[in-house]
Amino acid sequence: MTALSSVQGSLAPIAADPAKSRGRLHSEPEAETRSAFQRDRDRIIHSSAFRRLKYKTQVFVYHEGDNYRTRLTHSLEVAQISRSVSRFMGLNEDLAETLALSHDLGHTCFGHAGEDALQECMAPYNGFDHNAQALRILTKLEHRYPGFDGLNLTWETLEGLVKHNGPLQGPDDVDAIPLAVTEYVADHDLELGKFASAEAQVAAVADDIAYNAHDIDDGLNAELFSLDDLKHLPLVGPIVIEVERDFPDLDESRRVHEIVRRLIGVMVNDVYLESQRRMVSLGPSSLSDVHDLDRPLVDFSVEMTENDKALKGFLFPNMYRHDRVTRMTEQAHQVVHDLFAYLHREPDQLPSAWHGQIDGSGGMKTARRVADYIAGMTDRFALAEHTRLFGPGLSP
Repeated sequence: MTALSSVQGSLAPIAADPAKSRGRLHSEPEAETRSAFQRDRDRIIHSSAFRRLKYKTQVFVYHEGDNYRTRLTHSLEVAQISRSVSRFMGLNEDLAETLALSHDLGHTCFGHAGEDALQECMAPYNGFDHNAQALRILTKLEHRYPGFDGLNLTWETLEGLVKHNGPLQGPDDVDAIPLAVTEYVADHDLELGKFASAEAQVAAVADDIAYNAHDIDDGLNAELFSLDDLKHLPLVGPIVIEVERDFPDLDESRRVHEIVRRLIGVMVNDVYLESQRRMVSLGPSSLSDVHDLDRPLVDFSVEMTENDKALKGFLFPNMYRHDRVTRMTEQAHQVVHDLFAYLHREPDQLPSAWHGQIDGSGGMKTARRVADYIAGMTDRFALAEHTRLFGPGLSP
């Protein structure tokens, strides 16, 4: 048995142990039947922000079809991969799942088009960042408990959410840390300059695996490209050829599913092997050691990283910038700009529950409040609000 592999149910020395959690910002009694990380997961699943992911764009706006991924289905797929990888590595599955389920909570309506538009609108007002927005949701914007705003999640969940893509605080990026993060860490230090737990790193790499594999699935289903177009790519091409050789008479739908299934398996196995190699070479023996490393413990190999770049290089022009997708994103971009400009100028048009924490028309606090409101919108609600305020005639 390697240093990272373990039997299901036992934790490796580097795993996050809920019994040793650094706790919550607001003290609460422990649950009798659930660990601290299980409670975090459950609070996220029951949150309003998580439910809204059902109608938030991954690539295609919700009304384009029922079979395409949404932010919700993507998050569930990332959670499944995260649990599987964590189980093999002896990490805490509950924490990895929690981070996977929460990692997209801060995304706006209309996917990256909506986020780009909101970033432009908020440029004079300390900007907009979807990871920082997820932190705002989980620490301020969810109103469910009588004693505090937010969900009062554990330190481990919040630091994993903020740093799952790596440390934030280095000599070149101190001034680039989003305001929501700096405000929160003033009260609850998340050690921004250190790497997050191995569980957070698993969630990050699972996000990449799910994103790539399932965008291929959605792109093929949408007929934005064909299997023949994929054959020249490293990693994916050999899998396409192999499946066609193994099952020459298989129908298209099953063939695509088999290709996606094998692609996920190859990428997951690469993470296993590379993480085991790093476990041996870097030698961490505790969670604290993982935090103090100068590089991720859980990641793709150099070869897989290059394959990942090649796949993204294909998907960018052939899917994300395909004419059909671009037409939708340009219209979505306009919807967000229109909503922000109007509500920032006329904040009394916000729902009454959102009237607090504003400083009048055009103010800094009003801008952040409007951004919070728009970022929480689903695709269909944003379209409905745009129609209500501006009339019919512009819809993706």
